[in-house]
Amino acid sequence: MTTGHGAITLEPQACTSCMICARECPAWCITIDSHTEPVPDLPPGARARTHNVLDRFAIDWSLCMFCGICIEECPFDALAWSDHHAAPSGDLAGLVHEIEQLAALAPAETEPETGSA
Repeated sequence: MTTGHGAITLEPQACTSCMICARECPAWCITIDSHTEPVPDLPPGARARTHNVLDRFAIDWSLCMFCGICIEECPFDALAWSDHHAAPSGDLAGLVHEIEQLAALAPAETEPETGSA
Protein backbone atom coordinates (compact mmCIF):
# COMPACT_ATOMS: atom_id res chain seq x y z
CA MET A 1 0.00 0.00 0.00
CA THR A 2 1.39 3.41 -0.96
CA THR A 3 0.86 6.15 1.61
CA GLY A 4 1.96 9.31 -0.23
CA HIS A 5 4.06 12.00 1.37
CA GLY A 6 3.78 15.03 3.56
CA ALA A 7 6.01 18.06 3.73
CA ILE A 8 9.71 18.43 2.92
CA THR A 9 12.19 18.13 5.76
CA LEU A 10 15.72 19.53 6.01
CA GLU A 11 18.82 17.91 7.48
CA PRO A 12 20.77 21.12 8.28
CA GLN A 13 24.10 19.34 8.86
CA ALA A 14 23.98 17.84 5.36
CA CYS A 15 23.19 21.13 3.59
CA THR A 16 26.23 22.77 1.98
CA SER A 17 24.35 25.87 0.76
CA CYS A 18 25.07 24.88 -2.84
CA MET A 19 21.75 26.47 -3.92
CA ILE A 20 20.89 23.68 -6.39
CA CYS A 21 17.50 23.08 -4.76
CA ALA A 22 16.59 26.78 -4.91
CA ARG A 23 17.67 27.11 -8.55
CA GLU A 24 15.80 23.98 -9.67
CA CYS A 25 12.56 24.78 -7.83
CA PRO A 26 9.92 25.75 -10.43
CA ALA A 27 7.94 27.73 -7.82
CA TRP A 28 10.97 29.56 -6.34
CA CYS A 29 9.68 28.80 -2.84
CA ILE A 30 13.10 28.10 -1.27
CA THR A 31 15.22 30.86 0.27
CA ILE A 32 18.82 30.19 1.28
CA ASP A 33 21.26 32.58 2.96
CA SER A 34 24.81 31.60 3.82
CA HIS A 35 28.26 33.01 4.45
CA THR A 36 31.76 31.67 3.98
CA GLU A 37 34.27 30.86 6.68
CA PRO A 38 37.89 29.81 6.36
CA VAL A 39 38.59 26.09 6.54
CA PRO A 40 40.48 25.47 9.82
CA ASP A 41 43.54 23.30 10.38
CA LEU A 42 45.04 23.44 6.89
CA PRO A 43 48.55 22.06 6.58
CA PRO A 44 51.39 24.60 6.49
CA GLY A 45 51.85 26.12 3.04
CA ALA A 46 48.34 25.21 1.83
CA ARG A 47 46.35 27.93 0.13
CA ALA A 48 43.52 29.48 2.09
CA ARG A 49 40.16 27.78 1.56
CA THR A 50 36.63 28.60 2.58
CA HIS A 51 33.41 26.66 3.02
CA ASN A 52 29.77 27.77 3.09
CA VAL A 53 27.91 28.01 6.39
CA LEU A 54 24.11 27.85 6.27
CA ASP A 55 22.47 30.89 7.91
CA ARG A 56 18.90 30.58 6.64
CA PHE A 57 16.93 27.93 4.80
CA ALA A 58 13.21 28.60 4.37
CA ILE A 59 10.39 27.06 2.37
CA ASP A 60 7.27 29.09 1.65
CA TRP A 61 4.48 26.50 1.72
CA SER A 62 2.07 28.97 0.08
CA LEU A 63 4.20 28.69 -3.09
CA CYS A 64 5.45 25.09 -2.89
CA MET A 65 3.88 22.66 -5.38
CA PHE A 66 5.18 19.58 -3.50
CA CYS A 67 6.74 18.36 -6.75
CA GLY A 68 9.87 16.99 -5.05
CA ILE A 69 12.35 18.35 -7.61
CA CYS A 70 14.40 19.92 -4.80
CA ILE A 71 14.65 16.53 -3.06
CA GLU A 72 15.71 14.74 -6.24
CA GLU A 73 18.28 17.37 -7.21
CA CYS A 74 19.99 17.74 -3.81
CA PRO A 75 23.37 15.98 -4.20
CA PHE A 76 23.89 15.83 -0.42
CA ASP A 77 20.53 14.28 0.61
CA ALA A 78 19.79 17.29 2.83
CA LEU A 79 16.11 17.28 1.79
CA ALA A 80 13.64 14.42 2.16
CA TRP A 81 9.92 13.73 2.26
CA SER A 82 8.34 13.74 5.70
CA ASP A 83 5.37 11.81 6.99
CA HIS A 84 4.23 15.01 8.71
CA HIS A 85 2.44 17.87 7.00
CA ALA A 86 3.21 21.58 7.15
CA ALA A 87 1.11 23.22 9.85
CA PRO A 88 -1.73 25.43 8.62
CA SER A 89 -1.60 29.12 9.35
CA GLY A 90 -4.04 32.01 9.49
CA ASP A 91 -1.64 34.29 7.60
CA LEU A 92 0.92 33.96 4.80
CA ALA A 93 3.91 34.71 7.05
CA GLY A 94 3.06 31.61 9.09
CA LEU A 95 3.49 29.44 6.00
CA VAL A 96 7.19 30.27 5.71
CA HIS A 97 9.06 27.61 7.67
CA GLU A 98 12.68 28.17 8.71
CA ILE A 99 15.49 25.69 9.49
CA GLU A 100 14.19 24.67 12.93
CA GLN A 101 10.65 24.02 11.71
CA LEU A 102 11.85 22.09 8.65
CA ALA A 103 14.22 19.96 10.72
CA ALA A 104 11.39 19.19 13.15
CA LEU A 105 9.40 17.63 10.28
CA ALA A 106 11.98 14.83 9.98
CA PRO A 107 10.40 11.40 10.24
CA ALA A 108 10.79 9.70 13.59
CA GLU A 109 13.15 6.77 13.75
CA THR A 110 11.11 3.63 13.29
CA GLU A 111 11.88 0.42 15.07
CA PRO A 112 12.50 -2.60 12.83
CA GLU A 113 9.47 -4.77 12.39
CA THR A 114 9.48 -8.12 14.12
CA GLY A 115 7.67 -11.21 12.96
CA SER A 116 3.90 -11.18 13.37
CA ALA A 117 2.47 -12.82 16.47
